[in-house]
Amino acid sequence: MFIVSLTYKCELDQVETHLPAHIEYLKKQYSLGNFIASGRKVPRNGGVILARANSKSELNTILEQDPFHKNDIADYDVQEFIPTMVGEGLEALREDA
Repeated sequence: MFIVSLTYKCELDQVETHLPAHIEYLKKQYSLGNFIASGRKVPRNGGVILARANSKSELNTILEQDPFHKNDIADYDVQEFIPTMVGEGLEALREDA
């Protein structure tokens, strides 16, 4: 599993211009099973995505399709982790170490 932290590189008015296309991209990735959760950072200077992929390389290829990436709206920091403990109801996210 991966944590993807997006940090905006521009003003929010530029982010808003590309937001509808970004949301459509997110919906597609959810339907493909690549994304588990996503949302805005507080304060609103970017966002976070929890993602599943076979490798960091595969995830980077997926992220390159994001309109925020294509239009140089955000920087992406990708961190892989293994969720070995989860809360009740999230058992499907647990992985063996």
